[in-house]
Amino acid sequence: MHVSNSKMLHFVKKASILICLLTIAIVPGVGQRGETETIDATAFGTSTQLGRNFGVKVMIYEFSTPEDRDILVQAFQKGQNDGLVNALEKMKSVGRISIPGTLGYELNYIREIITPTGRTIRFVTNRQIAFGESYWNTQTKSFNLTAGEIILNDSDKSKSSGVLFPAAQLIINKEGELQWELNQNAWKLTNIIEWK
Repeated sequence: MHVSNSKMLHFVKKASILICLLTIAIVPGVGQRGETETIDATAFGTSTQLGRNFGVKVMIYEFSTPEDRDILVQAFQKGQNDGLVNALEKMKSVGRISIPGTLGYELNYIREIITPTGRTIRFVTNRQIAFGESYWNTQTKSFNLTAGEIILNDSDKSKSSGVLFPAAQLIINKEGELQWELNQNAWKLTNIIEWK
């Protein structure tokens, strides 16, 4: 009887270890998410676009890894804005942004930064240049990025905010710092709703 209890205890221990290992194996890894997260916002024009607004939807499939960030930094160091665009084109989609008047864009880089009041979501992707835009104005070809930042405030949702750069390029300014240069003014993001 003592031997069978010992065997039973040994079996239970092995089964418990196996269950723990399987549970650990199905936990999403770094950068992966269990479900798609959607963030809706209203974009309000600033300066010359003042008074105009439209809805924006950002869908996050997963967050980019630190290795993805390193690839983009190295690509920018080697080839500036064009190097960054080329590296983004080679990355897999980690999300999508929908903007009225476009088919939307696959987001190739999305970063989540935890803050004391919630989190900040930053994203960037290469922007397809429309034929007419490319044909008539060669200057806009260099504004081939779409980027933005959404600041989510968990303690007071009304303080959540953000900014969208629909046509931008990344440059190094005279002080040697990275800076967004815009083809049009930035759009302010408000009325932010998270759907987890």
